[in-house]
Amino acid sequence: MRIATWNVNSITARLPRLLAWLESSGTDVLCVQETKCTEEQFPAAELRELGYESAVHATGRWNGVALVSRVGLEDVVRGLPGGPDYGGLQEPRAISATCGPARLWSVYVPNGREVAHDHYDYKLRWLEALSVAVTEDAAAGRPFAVLGDFNIAPSDDDVWDPSFFEGMTHVTPTERAALEGLRKRGLADVVPRPLKYEHPFTYWDYRQLCFPKNRGMRIDLVYGNEPFTKVVKDSYVDREERKGKGASDHAPVVVDLDM
Repeated sequence: MRIATWNVNSITARLPRLLAWLESSGTDVLCVQETKCTEEQFPAAELRELGYESAVHATGRWNGVALVSRVGLEDVVRGLPGGPDYGGLQEPRAISATCGPARLWSVYVPNGREVAHDHYDYKLRWLEALSVAVTEDAAAGRPFAVLGDFNIAPSDDDVWDPSFFEGMTHVTPTERAALEGLRKRGLADVVPRPLKYEHPFTYWDYRQLCFPKNRGMRIDLVYGNEPFTKVVKDSYVDREERKGKGASDHAPVVVDLDM
């Protein structure tokens, strides 16, 4: 079984690449983030032609998450149970479903913007709510994982230059400690192998030639319980999908499971 997570940075803009990638990669379940469309605008018909069902949680702004599966979609939950509001709204940042033998969450963790910003506090509260919300699924006997854009680099090895990010979000000890909340639920970081260079970065800014210079970050993460991690046979970043015209600023993270 092949599972992947990908922040597509607008599914409308990325649709031709997404469809081609699904066909060529043989992915069974894709967790999507930053759809930037309404649920009505989501390309469910085009995905259905390839044999994929879709579950979407989106409002047309800059958030939006989805699960795309060709092995089934059952018990779909839209939204983060107990999650905080921001600006009086519950943003569409989480969706979960049972896909074949596995229970999966697709999440798009708030960016945080700046350490002193109220969005940073929102990010921490959102992560705390996520840790609580996954408790039951994490403790179940079936494979379970939370996949998505966490907007956190777990360690200094996960950024191209730690000194460059000093004082910024994504790398603060508080954010990294928030990931401990997931580990306390029995989840472990499934670290992909790099296909090029030493570190498996998943995101490169569009500006300042960050991708050609490999000035990246590993912020797209997979956290799985023991029944999930014990059947992982491979994991990698498909760096090729960051190349070329019309690419997202994120690359897909792929996990192969021996079910």
